[in-house]
Amino acid sequence: MKTAILGLPMTGKTSLFTILTGVHEATRVGTMEARVGMTKVPDQRIDALAKIFLPPKITYATIEFLDFPAISKEALRDPSYLASLRVVDAIAHVVRVFEDDTVPHEKGNVDPRRDIEDLDMELILSDLVVVEKRLERLEKERKKIRDQSLDREFELLEIAKGKLEAGEPLRAWELEPADEKLLRGFQFLSQKPILLVMNLGEADAATLPEKEASLREQLLSGKANAELCAVCGKIEAELSELSPEEAAEYMTSYGLPGSSLGRLINVMYRLLGLMSFLTAGETEVRAWTIPINSTAVKAAGAIHSDFEKKFIRAEVVNWQTLVDQNGYGGLREKGQLRLEGKEYIVKDGDVLVIRHS
Repeated sequence: MKTAILGLPMTGKTSLFTILTGVHEATRVGTMEARVGMTKVPDQRIDALAKIFLPPKITYATIEFLDFPAISKEALRDPSYLASLRVVDAIAHVVRVFEDDTVPHEKGNVDPRRDIEDLDMELILSDLVVVEKRLERLEKERKKIRDQSLDREFELLEIAKGKLEAGEPLRAWELEPADEKLLRGFQFLSQKPILLVMNLGEADAATLPEKEASLREQLLSGKANAELCAVCGKIEAELSELSPEEAAEYMTSYGLPGSSLGRLINVMYRLLGLMSFLTAGETEVRAWTIPINSTAVKAAGAIHSDFEKKFIRAEVVNWQTLVDQNGYGGLREKGQLRLEGKEYIVKDGDVLVIRHS
């Protein structure tokens, strides 16, 4: 799962990336220079199970973040920038909310709504160029070849063009599976789920939940495939350099209930419609990321493709039950370790033992 971090200069974008991933060095993404890093998804269920099984290996789910160069009209017209951006699964747009006279804003004043709308418009314009070029080619192809799929593609792109010309991002567009597959290759930027990361100032730390709720109401109303999470980037940067004990004391002094970064990652999971199931034993405790509503056989495939092909049954137990019982002993006798078939819908926090041939 790849998430692009975007933002105007001086929004705290790169600082947030460094806090999330610990990566300071730039690398190449296609033909463009960016920072790429992985961050662990905090999961108390993994921690609790690890205390039971004491395995030599503990594996958390991860998210890959790509810190792109600062947004500009020039960058969003650069083919290499756009090509690298098209391969990501989601966009995290870091939006400046904090006021600081010592940190100039590129556009003169702090206006989160304007910055959000400006980025959306740039993504829309980029997609419109792609749509118009493809429509031109389709016009010629359809004169030479009779093909229903070309006709349907043309119809869909005409709809997309209308939406884009009206200033509407494509992320709100609900497509039938066959139509989604037909357009998937275009990797439209305005169709990607977007997380608005609102970077607040220190003065807002004590009222962060209330501030986030207010921003959510102001900025997310009517938006589909979009989420919002508020963080205090400057405080998070200072927390990342402290021990857990010092960090807890520091957060208390600001009135923060906890670090915002765990919430940010959880919101990203919700935005992308993802969840985790777990495997637990004496060799490893691990979280596996799958789409919500995945079947047991698809979950098995996340572990290994052979498990999906040769799937027989899955033994299933909720993680809390496994912790409460201090392991698998006695679960079968109590009927708490269930046998489920291929079509079982895996739930967030299920612990699976896959039976396969």
